[in-house]
Amino acid sequence: SLGPRGAGHPPGHPHPPGGGGAAKSSATVSRNLNRFSTFVKSGGEAFVLGEASGFVKDGDKLCVVLGPRGPEWQENPYPFQCSIEDPTKQTKFKGMKSYIAYKLVPSHTGQQVHRRYKHFDWLYGRLAEKFPVISVPHLPEKQATGRFEEDFISKRRKGLAWWMDHMCSHPVLAQCDAFQHFLTCPSTDEKAWKQGKRKAEKDEMVGANFFLTISVPTGPGASLDLQEVESQVDGFKAFTKKMDESALQLNHTANEFARKQVTGFKKEYQKVGHSFKCLSQAFELDQQAFSAGLNQAIAFTAEAYDAIGDLFADQPRQDLDPVMDLLALYQGHLANFPDIIHVQKGK
Repeated sequence: SLGPRGAGHPPGHPHPPGGGGAAKSSATVSRNLNRFSTFVKSGGEAFVLGEASGFVKDGDKLCVVLGPRGPEWQENPYPFQCSIEDPTKQTKFKGMKSYIAYKLVPSHTGQQVHRRYKHFDWLYGRLAEKFPVISVPHLPEKQATGRFEEDFISKRRKGLAWWMDHMCSHPVLAQCDAFQHFLTCPSTDEKAWKQGKRKAEKDEMVGANFFLTISVPTGPGASLDLQEVESQVDGFKAFTKKMDESALQLNHTANEFARKQVTGFKKEYQKVGHSFKCLSQAFELDQQAFSAGLNQAIAFTAEAYDAIGDLFADQPRQDLDPVMDLLALYQGHLANFPDIIHVQKGK
């Protein structure tokens, strides 16, 4: 359910809002007393009560089709990818302010653009607001102590690359105007960037109107059994809750193990190596010819233990770090699903 076609769309999702079937009439729907509930804030309640009144252009329609495992978003007919390369430190205000810019190269244009983290953050905010029933993956952390440290910049670039891979493969998010503006607007055209930004921020197809944009399948086989749907949604809810708890535990355990490898294990092996080195230095004081070979062997042992310590320190970068980077993306999705399921059940 976290794949490109199913993200934010639990298995067995019933007719999305906007379709026929089991929609309740406004006469039988009461208002939610909790005005801060996710269902209310998403616009779901207003839609169900018939308060949505936007005009849906063809380009705004989001089509749901029946796939082999049930309803799913219609595939993007023009798939693409986008690489994130060469994070560089740049300055403005005559060098008084520094920031990191990332080079993005979308495959469908081939034209590189540069974006700062604040641009990613703006895009995330727009998408999270516009798509209440789609899981928009969380961005990697904004900054840490030592903002321009090489390791942190590299780690964040990897996190953004995972994020970008998911966004490009999602059939709805990848085609969103705000995302395309982010990918294609020339970095040097500040005016065009601001115009596209204002257009995205004035998008009328948000909230209750968003649900008007969803087009559902019709005809034979399009109807879903509501009890079966409810059962599958409940099963998906239990699964995501357990996976969230397990992912959190794995993340904590892996982080602790990586820390021990980088510090504790390395230190312990190098302590042994240092002890052998001290013994070797002692033997160097003995100038007897027959002790030279033994002294070389002891010195080699000291170097071997020292090298083993370095291997332990480097190992997390080879295995645990990539796993934890991917896990962070999934944890972002898992944090989104309770609200998405709440909106689903509210309808």
